[in-house]
Amino acid sequence: MRILPERLGPEETYKLMTGVVVPRPIAWVTTVSGDGVANLAPFSCFTFVSNKPPMVGINVGRKAGEPKDTGHNVHERREFVVHIADETMIEAVHLSAVEHPAEVSEIDVLGLETVPADRVAVPRLRDAPIALECVLHRAIAFGATGAQFIVGEIVAFHVRDGLLDGTKIDTATLRPIARLAGPNYAGLGEITTMRPVGQTPKTVLNDT
Repeated sequence: MRILPERLGPEETYKLMTGVVVPRPIAWVTTVSGDGVANLAPFSCFTFVSNKPPMVGINVGRKAGEPKDTGHNVHERREFVVHIADETMIEAVHLSAVEHPAEVSEIDVLGLETVPADRVAVPRLRDAPIALECVLHRAIAFGATGAQFIVGEIVAFHVRDGLLDGTKIDTATLRPIARLAGPNYAGLGEITTMRPVGQTPKTVLNDT
């Protein structure tokens, strides 16, 4: 089957692409409005951008032509916190996508606990295994719908005890979740470990 993008509307294209680009990591993002309301929303267009300085990026769209609360708050406050949820949090992540008026905090609706961040004035979720405190680095608009790729510089990492092996995250212990098409999520499933690219195979000596 051949599909020509010019024959698809934005919603049809979105549904197609979210079924093609899978699985996607989820950024669970807290922001604060100018009125001091803490907002929480999940974004599965999320990636690692730079390691020096450390940066991550999320794609934030518009709703009915207006910026979503997260995008509006990031531009207003120029800071946000990205959380990585685990498999125990799938329901809360999913329900945090429900749209509420800007004066309603999804954190309060879901009964989640927060603690103050160290270097930004946005709270972080107490029970999230990983939290990345970010300051806005750049926002770049793409396409005709007004979506923006928002890049934040990480100014502090918070990692749950027991997840670090040196400076590497033990992914199996983390048990992160991924987004598929529609209201579907996935865990890690089976992990296949390969020899690092370029590494010489170890020589096995046979003494017999």
